[in-house]
Amino acid sequence: MEATETKNKYIETVGRRKTAIARVRVTEAGKNSFLVNGATLDDFFKTSEQRKIATEALTVAGLSQKFVVTVVVRGGGMNSQAEAVRHGLSRALVEFESTSRKVLKAAKFLKRDPRSKERRKFGLKKARKAPQWSKR
Repeated sequence: MEATETKNKYIETVGRRKTAIARVRVTEAGKNSFLVNGATLDDFFKTSEQRKIATEALTVAGLSQKFVVTVVVRGGGMNSQAEAVRHGLSRALVEFESTSRKVLKAAKFLKRDPRSKERRKFGLKKARKAPQWSKR
């Protein structure tokens, strides 16, 4: 009975960036697998840069264990979603192995990036862009 309990153990964390929210579920397994919204990593993130950002936490932490990573990500754009996945995966790896915290913190993967789009103000064209001023 204990074997089935350890088989189903997983760590679930949340990563955020701008308006993107990623729920990351990490399970230790015999082979690597990375699913994002039911699709493989290569199918979901089209560019190699986005794939690199999403899996960067695993490479920086240097964890050679095999993981099954399942992600549900919503909101934001593709780059924000990739960074949200990286944030959630970093949090999960710290819960899995606390020695990786120092490396991930130095790489700034554990801090939520607070930058987001500034709202548009009344009387302006964009958040800060004003209409052209004329003297007469």
